Amino acid sequence: MDVLIELRNILLQAIPTFVLVWILYFYISRIFFRPLQKTLQERHASTAGLRQAAEANIALAEQKTSQYQEALQSARTELYRQQEQERQQALDRRAEILRQSRQQAEEMVKRAQQEIRAEAEQAKKRLETESDQIALSIVQAILKSGPAASPAGHGGRLELPR
Repeated sequence: MDVLIELRNILLQAIPTFVLVWILYFYISRIFFRPLQKTLQERHASTAGLRQAAEANIALAEQKTSQYQEALQSARTELYRQQEQERQQALDRRAEILRQSRQQAEEMVKRAQQEIRAEAEQAKKRLETESDQIALSIVQAILKSGPAASPAGHGGRLELPR
């Protein structure tokens, strides 16, 4: 039984220490750990909030980048369309100028052919007139030379004056 008495004495002496440890535990948990945990929770909340804000900003930046890329692609497409339109207009103008040039060249060729025909007709008429005059002058020259210069006297050949 001595052991039980000794054990009881030890337990009675340990009660103030046990109570003091519990008081110290509650004091530290309320004064030190609770504010520390509150601060950590606020820090975590603010960090999470900043992280969420940063993620939102990144998403917004990605969205704006996407819009910018779309606008840039649209502008490029419009620029290519305008360039193609201007190129087509230039080709049309070139074709029209070429058509007009060909038409003018054909008209010039037709006029030149008409002028050549007219000059050829005039030359033919002049030749006919001149050939008639030359024939007449030959006949007059033959007739002026007289009866001695008859064609029969020369062996049937006509001689032209020189």
